[in-house]
Amino acid sequence: MPELPEVETIARGLANAIAGKTIAGADVLLAKMAVGDGVRPFGESLAGDRVTAVSRRGKYAIVELASGRFLTIHLRMTGRLIVQPPEAGELYPYTHVVIRFTDGSRLCFADSRQFGRMVLRAAEEPWATDVGIEPLSEDFTTERFVGMLDGRKTPIKQMLLDQRRIAGIGNIYACEALWEARIRPARPSYKISRPARARLHAALRDVLCRAIEMRGTSVDDYVDADGMRGGFQNHLSVYGREGEACERCGGSIVRTVLGQRGTWWCRNCQR
Repeated sequence: MPELPEVETIARGLANAIAGKTIAGADVLLAKMAVGDGVRPFGESLAGDRVTAVSRRGKYAIVELASGRFLTIHLRMTGRLIVQPPEAGELYPYTHVVIRFTDGSRLCFADSRQFGRMVLRAAEEPWATDVGIEPLSEDFTTERFVGMLDGRKTPIKQMLLDQRRIAGIGNIYACEALWEARIRPARPSYKISRPARARLHAALRDVLCRAIEMRGTSVDDYVDADGMRGGFQNHLSVYGREGEACERCGGSIVRTVLGQRGTWWCRNCQR
């Protein structure tokens, strides 16, 4: 599933490709993939509106429209947002929603497993009330993160994956940040020392920023808005490296299951 760096990369790519374009209409080829305003068909309700910006909230890409409305798009496990030029022939494989622009280009929402969703929302609709703090925002201070762990018995990795508390962190970057901070994934959150919490806060921001610089991690299906793979998979320290040597201490990286999620870490240097 695309995480914060991947969705951020996609949003930036879409901003460059479609911001300022006017929508001619949209075609919904699989009804469950697109939710309209309940008044008019999805494509008809978008026709004539203009894309003003594309942003991100947690793992959601947000297409902002001149009417004040906006599209929220969750890619789930295998969703892709691909921009095709006017001269493109066939639709991108597994495309289920097509947004057509007046210049002849189009945005394809493709998803082989059909779990993704595109929702048209009214202006000022409070849709993200259950989405946590952005880990790269100014509000995500060391002090705030340190306080978030007080009294919580939840294993720290599961705490990081809780989208109601911190937005956008998934399995890859939780594993990588915990390795960087030298913290055992199963350790109860409240038992982590204050200095270790500060290390983890810094590690989260560092890992996420580096992944964004490399346009995300392509270990499964992720590609950006141009259909290109990311590069951070070539710099992973623990994720997906079971049985390999830890680059820090030389110990063996293991894979365990925590909260029904595969978890990669080093028994030797993550205490």
